[in-house]
Amino acid sequence: MDPRIPRLRRKLAAIPYRPRRSHSFGEERHKFSLGPRPAEARIAAFETGHGIVLPDAYRQFLTHLGGSGAAPFYGLLPLERCSLLVINPRREPGAPRGFERAGRAAHERDLFLHIIEMGCTDVCVIALTGPLSGRVLTGNGDGFWGPDVSSATDFLDWYERWLDHMGAGCDNRALELTSPRLRARSDRPGTALRSLDSDYDDHL
Repeated sequence: MDPRIPRLRRKLAAIPYRPRRSHSFGEERHKFSLGPRPAEARIAAFETGHGIVLPDAYRQFLTHLGGSGAAPFYGLLPLERCSLLVINPRREPGAPRGFERAGRAAHERDLFLHIIEMGCTDVCVIALTGPLSGRVLTGNGDGFWGPDVSSATDFLDWYERWLDHMGAGCDNRALELTSPRLRARSDRPGTALRSLDSDYDDHL
């Protein structure tokens, strides 16, 4: 078991009780609870059925922490709701690129697994193949923005960053965290809510 797993379990259990923590967008849905851990056989069947291998850090999260629930945005999707995606071809230099469902010939392209619900057509994925394998990306299915690549080295690193920044009361636009200070300011009439920081520093 990855040594980060027990630490993440402790941090997640404590986060709802941190008095000055940030608000995490979508937390009202998952309420910082994780769903049941999928059996190893179920994970293996998912991999075999899709012809993929899940990144180790993400797989360790599923087998040792939980198979759905508490995560950035609206939470971690259970495996049966995860879908394989590919990035749309670049239309012109510098233009955002969207995601689409992987077709039969998709294994000839870099594959991504939609793992977290963000709402509307936004997606949070983990790279399964290619140079970004194991990294977390966010983007828009229709290519309105992104995709943005997290600087976190793998899923566990990304998940722990979410917990740490939230516990420290940070503003973080990339993880949709809003500090108590900014939330208090946004409650004033005529004050727009905005995020101050981004933890994404790479782009495709």
